[in-house]
Amino acid sequence: MEDGGRAHTAIVGWACTTLCLVSYAAAFSQGASLSACTDMMPRHLRVQLHSSNNNYVTVHTNVSFYFPGDKVPVTVRSTRDYMGFMLQARKVSNNEIAGTFIFLPPGSKLLTCFEDGDTVTHSDKSLKRNLSFVWKAPDQSIGDIKFFISIVQSYFVYWAKIESAVVAQGGQN
Repeated sequence: MEDGGRAHTAIVGWACTTLCLVSYAAAFSQGASLSACTDMMPRHLRVQLHSSNNNYVTVHTNVSFYFPGDKVPVTVRSTRDYMGFMLQARKVSNNEIAGTFIFLPPGSKLLTCFEDGDTVTHSDKSLKRNLSFVWKAPDQSIGDIKFFISIVQSYFVYWAKIESAVVAQGGQN
């Protein structure tokens, strides 16, 4: 009976652990959580951060400057598939999130970190590679910006805050 009790305990323990991990993973399969807004870090169990200098993802814009109210195309290019992401525009001066996203590709959705639509995340865990977005600058002057993306390749591997080149605000004195 003692061996049977141990086997039962082991099976129950394994089942509970599996259910907990599956439910936790499912929570992020539909996008990043609001707890990631500030540092753009996934909140998965035991994730492994990789250097943002050693990644396979780049963030591009086809402009080097913008004016208040402009719409800026943003392209994320990758040489490998990934499952999840979080994309934001941030002011160079103080690292605050700025502007809103107005065009999203399939498999993504808006997230409200501080203002409606200021962040984009994945809406499902389908594999992604190259994505295009449109960001709208605020109507008031905010200064130079950079785009930042965190990529989740798998539940355990990610890159945080991969940055674009600076996009300067035009017309500044």
